[in-house]
This record gives sequence, C-alpha cells and structure tokens, in this order.
Amino acid sequence: MAIGAGTPRVPPAAGAGRGRRTAAMAARLRRLSHALIAVPFTLGYTLVLLGTGLYTRLGDPGTVRDLLVGSSTDVAHLSQRPLLTLLVSALWAVGGITSPYLLAFPLVLGALERRVGAVRTAGVFLLGHVLATLLTELPVAASVAVGHLPASSLRRLDYGVSYGLIACAAALAGLLPPRRRWALLGGIGLALAAGSLVDIDPLTGWGHAFALLIGVVCWPYIRRNARWRPSSNVGDGAGRRFAHSERASGNT
Repeated sequence: MAIGAGTPRVPPAAGAGRGRRTAAMAARLRRLSHALIAVPFTLGYTLVLLGTGLYTRLGDPGTVRDLLVGSSTDVAHLSQRPLLTLLVSALWAVGGITSPYLLAFPLVLGALERRVGAVRTAGVFLLGHVLATLLTELPVAASVAVGHLPASSLRRLDYGVSYGLIACAAALAGLLPPRRRWALLGGIGLALAAGSLVDIDPLTGWGHAFALLIGVVCWPYIRRNARWRPSSNVGDGAGRRFAHSERASGNT
C-alpha cells in the first residue's frame, strides 16, 4: 500500500480555482468597503432611515402615530419649535421600511456625495428640506391669518425626506451630460406627476415642485465644487467620459 493512500488529494486546478474565487471575493469586499467609506453622510443617514422605518413597522402603532404627528412640519409645530420640527421630520421616510424613498435615497445621495462630498451633499439636502417646507407652510399661515383658510389648516401630517431627496436628485442632474440630465429631470417630473394622482394633498405637490427648483438653482455651486464634471469636449452621446475638475474638492 502506498503511504498516504487514504488521504484525499485535491487536484491543483480545483485548489487554484477556489483561490481565485476567494481573491475575487476579497477584492469585491474591499471595493465595497471603500465605496461605503467614500459616502459617510449617505451611509449614516440611510441607517437612520432604516432604523425608523423598522420601528414604524414593528413598534406600537399608537406610539408610532404620536411620533409622526409630533414630527409633522405643519404651521402649529413650526411656530412652537421650528428647528426641532425641521430636524425630526427628516428622520422618517413616508411608507416606512417599504418606502420607495428609502430605495432611492442611497442611490441619489450616494452619487451626489461621491462628486461633491458629504458637507455639500448635506447642504443641498437641508436647503431643499427647509426651503420647500417653509415655501409651502408660510402661505398657509398667512391664509389662516387673513381668514382665507380655517384654523384647522394649521395642523396637518407632513414629514419625510422627499423634499431633500428631490433637491439632491435635481442637483445631481446638473453634473450629468445633457441627455442624461434632461432624462433624469424628466423622470423626476413624471414620478411627481404620478404621485400627485395618488396623494391628493396639494401642498405636498407644491413642496416637491419647489424642491426640484431648488436643486436646479444649486447647479452653479455644485458644478464649481464637483470632483468630476462632464468634459467640455464631450457631446451628448458620450456620457461616460468625464474630466477632472480644475478646482480643489473636498468637504470644506
């Protein structure tokens, strides 16, 4: 009997194949970790939204309802504690863990953050969230004050990240080549139009429109500070080629 005959032998080709698969898996994990590290604002915010989304699904319904009502950016809450209301209202995604906003959030903000950094992405998000909220709620307060609307209009359920998300999506469009830019803006417009058929609240529709406009207004600032921008020599049909921005970038 040959020595070691009872020991199974692994063909060299099989061992090499497993080694290559392991190396490929490790490389993919490294790329994933680097991609996540590159978008800290998006990653952290997405985890918060996942947590609040899970709580709306698993938590006590009465407590969840009270938290959402307390987070509403209506005139009554904004007049009592404006900063806190604006902050906590952006900790929820309408629809909870199954919200389409929760799916779009990391895709849109992650793409924008890779190009302009965490601080500027947060700035665009907050600008859209705060300004779109004020542009919709201040007219309500004025209308109630002059008697055009009943006092009950001062309290309504309005919360979520949609205004900031839409502003970031519109800002991201400004960094894309023309065809992709207008395709993204057109897609946002169609999604908002379809949503207005389901959500009968006109103030929400106006808020989404204002958020879209705010994101477009941010284009000059975003383009000046982008890490990557469309090349000046690229036509509409070459959307994948980019030139590095001459301006220094970073979260400053």
